[in-house]
Amino acid sequence: MRTVGVLGGMGPEATILFMQRLVAATPARDDRDHIPLLVDQNTQVPSRIAALIEGGGDDPAPVLAAMAARLEAAGAQALAMPCNTAHHYADAIRAAASVPFLSMVDLSVAALADAYSGAVVGVLASPAVAITGLYDGPLRRAGLTPLHPEDQPAMLAAIRALKVSADDPAAQAAACDAARALVADGAQALLIACSEFSLIRDAIADVAPALDSLDVLVAATADFSRTGPG
Repeated sequence: MRTVGVLGGMGPEATILFMQRLVAATPARDDRDHIPLLVDQNTQVPSRIAALIEGGGDDPAPVLAAMAARLEAAGAQALAMPCNTAHHYADAIRAAASVPFLSMVDLSVAALADAYSGAVVGVLASPAVAITGLYDGPLRRAGLTPLHPEDQPAMLAAIRALKVSADDPAAQAAACDAARALVADGAQALLIACSEFSLIRDAIADVAPALDSLDVLVAATADFSRTGPG
C-alpha cells in the first residue's frame, strides 16, 4: 500500500476524526492491513479565519507549502488535508510537492454531481468558504447550485465552539438550524464542508441528506493507498 501524508492540525480533533474514520473504514485483520500515514499535526498554521475573514494575520500558504514539502520528503506518495477552508491555498500545496494532492473540494463536488445531478446544494461551512467561493465555482461547473446559510456569523460562532468541544449543544443546534433553513430555502442536499461540522455529522444528517466532505476524503485516501505498490 502507498503512504499518504496528512496536512493536519486544522483543527486537531478534526484530523484525529479523519484518522479514526479511515481506520474504521478499513477491513483489517492485522496492523499491516491499515493505510500507512505520515501526519503533520501542525496546530501552528496561521489562522485561516484571520487571513480570509478578518483580513489580517499571517499568510497560511507558505506554512502549508512547507508542510507538503516535508511530507513528500518523508516518503508521502500523496497528500490529504482534512480542512476545507485551507483548500483555498491548494495551489501553493501543489506547487510545493510533486505527489498528487487529494482535493476535498474536487472529490466532494464529483460525488455530489454523481448522487444529486442538477441539485441545489446547501453548503455548511466556514464563512471563509462563502467569501472565497471555494465551492461555488466547482459546484456550478458541475451543474449544481450552491446555497449558503444567511446567518454566517452563527456559522463562525458554531465552528469556534466546536473547536473547543464537539459536545457543545448550542453549536450543534446552530448547525442543525442552519441545515433546516437551507432545506426550507430549497436545498435538495447538504454538503458538510467544514471538518468541525464533520464532528456532528450524524446530527446534521438527521435534518436532510448530507454528504460529508471528510468521508469523501477518507474514501479517496483509502482508494489511493490500496491501488498501488507500497
